[in-house]
Amino acid sequence: MSTEDTATPADGPERPAAHPRFAEALRELGLERLIGEVRAFPEATRTAAEAAAAIGCELSEIVKSLVFAADGVPVLVLMDGSSRVDLELVRRELGAEKVTRAKVTLVRETTGYAIGGVPPFGHTTRTRVLADRGLLDHEVVWAAAGTPHTVFPMTPKDLVAHAGATLVDVREQPAGSDASDAAEHSA
Repeated sequence: MSTEDTATPADGPERPAAHPRFAEALRELGLERLIGEVRAFPEATRTAAEAAAAIGCELSEIVKSLVFAADGVPVLVLMDGSSRVDLELVRRELGAEKVTRAKVTLVRETTGYAIGGVPPFGHTTRTRVLADRGLLDHEVVWAAAGTPHTVFPMTPKDLVAHAGATLVDVREQPAGSDASDAAEHSA
């Protein structure tokens, strides 16, 4: 693996290291200030739970950047860390025949990043992006900065805008469709 494919975690909080491609995307978007807000961790934060524990935030404040294949075409779905994507809702939203999880190679080819480090924008190819409306429930959310060791904060509204995402409702609902049932089924 080349050094361009991964960033070495910083030796301390004063030198966080976003993936070079992602840092360049931030510069291109006029978001240079965020480069200094990237947090690097010595241990991987590949899962939403690992990232939330490392940051000290709620699991739902983590943004998962998930790639799916809709009739073979990649689509990125941004979802909060405590929720799951409902593939049927994604299929309906896109008008697709079939939606499946993307294979590792498709994720890398589409985004330029490894699973666990995919940021919400700054990808090698332009991809349709859906963002679950639940992300807007937070003042700040945390997303991967191009490596499994780095994250950055952003307001959900700005994240959705910079990702070029369409706001949708694609969160998997607990068994039972009415809100009063949700608490009973979340245990």
